[in-house]
Amino acid sequence: MATEQPFLPVLLGSDMNAYGMARAFYEAYGIKPLVLGRSHLTATQDSHILEFQEIDRLNEQDVFAPALAQVAKQYADKKLLLLACGDDYAKLIIKNKPALQEHFTVPYIDESLMDEILLKENFYKMCEKYDFKYPGTTTVTAKNYQDFTPPFDYPIILKASNSVEYWACKFPGKKKVFVAHDEAEKTAILKAIYSSTYQDTMIIQEFIPGDDSYMRVLNAYVGKDGKVKLMCLGNPILEEHSPEGIGSYAAIVTTYDKALMDQVRHFLEDIGYTGFANFDMKYDIRDKQYKLFEINLRNGRSSYYVTASGHNLMKYVADDHMLNIEQQLTYVEDKHLWMIIPKGVLFKYASNEKLKLEAQKLIREGKCTNSLYFDKDMNPKRWVKLTLNNLNYYRKYKKYFNNKGLEE
Repeated sequence: MATEQPFLPVLLGSDMNAYGMARAFYEAYGIKPLVLGRSHLTATQDSHILEFQEIDRLNEQDVFAPALAQVAKQYADKKLLLLACGDDYAKLIIKNKPALQEHFTVPYIDESLMDEILLKENFYKMCEKYDFKYPGTTTVTAKNYQDFTPPFDYPIILKASNSVEYWACKFPGKKKVFVAHDEAEKTAILKAIYSSTYQDTMIIQEFIPGDDSYMRVLNAYVGKDGKVKLMCLGNPILEEHSPEGIGSYAAIVTTYDKALMDQVRHFLEDIGYTGFANFDMKYDIRDKQYKLFEINLRNGRSSYYVTASGHNLMKYVADDHMLNIEQQLTYVEDKHLWMIIPKGVLFKYASNEKLKLEAQKLIREGKCTNSLYFDKDMNPKRWVKLTLNNLNYYRKYKKYFNNKGLEE
């Protein structure tokens, strides 16, 4: 049963992150968040723990602000907490923050700080200042890609600098992230990309060796007082390997590294950050250092792993901003396995034997959560869709997976 609360979370996006966030709010407060999305994805369909509203072109500036003003009118009797489930919405919230604050509580940083963090050249300056290591990185443009030679050895990673523009473009063989093993492959990939509508910068990075289990993901919540309240580090066991899913985590075991958490906490508090932050990095066996890939100005797509470990991430933001409850700093040490794939896929395709044993132990102990399967939100329609979705993972991994730590 949904409980009457003095506030209503409004979530932008309809993917598995939106569902995990809605589930966390429901678990913490018995509350049904309002979920706004351009289309209704499987993760949030046939759910009784959220209200869904479809708004076409919600991720476009001319639609975004008026649509949210309309939603605010609809729920004028509620205190509204506005949260993004993806990068495009996080950026739109931040760009429109002054206007949105008339109707919503907006726990995000200002645009000036966003530009410092997100523009790659600024981001790497920040890394230098706070002693974060990062992969060798350069950029290439539509103008110079034909004469471009990377300043580091192959294989190299290629990814779009402007993710919003990139998702809007179409070309054969499109992937979220590419790996080029030689000059010919690099040229063919760049030619395909720049023959499409995407004409913005591409980021070229050195490839850090190691399979998915060398990745780390860190989710943090920084209170309105500018102090970090919660940090939870995850060790992915397996990522998704389909072209559209590369780089998205499919199974994570919580882990702990005090030195790394202290470093990130100092960084966030020193730059005046507030709200959710999500860090992706990879452990480099060659110099035994974590290499930071990016900071997202929102909780990660897989961030329900934090809530599953016993530390409800959404309770932190709502207790802080909506209920004015004081919070102490917590570094999560509780072990838990989070996944969105079937166990059969995890144990067939994950290659880190030590982590697989740990995952099996956590399953035996009942410390395992698939955020989409929520027993208080199950009905025949939802069960069928989730089961088909699960079976589809077997097909996708069979088709796309190779275990060299590189995408083919």
